[in-house]
Amino acid sequence: MNRTPQRIVCLSAEAADWFQRIGAWERVVGVTAFFLPPPATPPKPRVSGFSSANLEQIEKLNPNLIITFSDVQAKLAAQLMQRGYPVLATNQRTLAETEMTLAMLARIVDCERAGEKLLAEFRERLLPVKNVARHPRIYFEEWNDPLISGICWVSELMERAGGEDIFSELRKKRAAMNRVVTPEQILEANPEIIFASWCGKPMNVGEIATRSGWNHLSAVQENRIYEISGEDILQPGFRLIYGYEKIKHHLQIASCAALSH
Repeated sequence: MNRTPQRIVCLSAEAADWFQRIGAWERVVGVTAFFLPPPATPPKPRVSGFSSANLEQIEKLNPNLIITFSDVQAKLAAQLMQRGYPVLATNQRTLAETEMTLAMLARIVDCERAGEKLLAEFRERLLPVKNVARHPRIYFEEWNDPLISGICWVSELMERAGGEDIFSELRKKRAAMNRVVTPEQILEANPEIIFASWCGKPMNVGEIATRSGWNHLSAVQENRIYEISGEDILQPGFRLIYGYEKIKHHLQIASCAALSH
């Protein structure tokens, strides 16, 4: 008797990505529309957005495990449980919690060896930058209305890359609405770099740069407003290594420019 789930629906993109990487893709029968599979990956039915899902389509897939992520999907997870489905709801907020979650998912599908190999790469590629000459002030914008600063793992990545998160004290706030900030706070902190990823919609550099008074910000004056794609920074899984590379790249450019002045 097989004691591991064979028909998994991933309503979280990072779980789908992880199963694809560790060799468990054949067990996945449905995914969120936010998962972008690598080329040549056999497609799976898209059964959800982020906070909503096609419950009838999920029922037809006859899953024996459904994976959700975050408090935003809590109501959806409850609906699925009320329908009798086994649901695993994860809510990782830090890099350490992300690593633990990936390790747990690998155990669930009996792919621990492949998982540990990739987790070793995950740890290696997220090592802090050494010998940082200066620590540029960074503002990460997770949403634009209201303004929401970066979640904990984003703040940790910026710090590891050698930057200074201007709202580092908020990173322990696990709920997004507890990380709401004001334009005045940002103007006072005067970030040298702005990163943004607007959680499911394209970021607009012009909208940020033309906000009232923001022409005085160093980041705006130096044209250092950068988008990092959601799949690389807002999905707490293996792909955070790509978001980290982008952060390091922009910080290195900024540091070189500052040293040349």
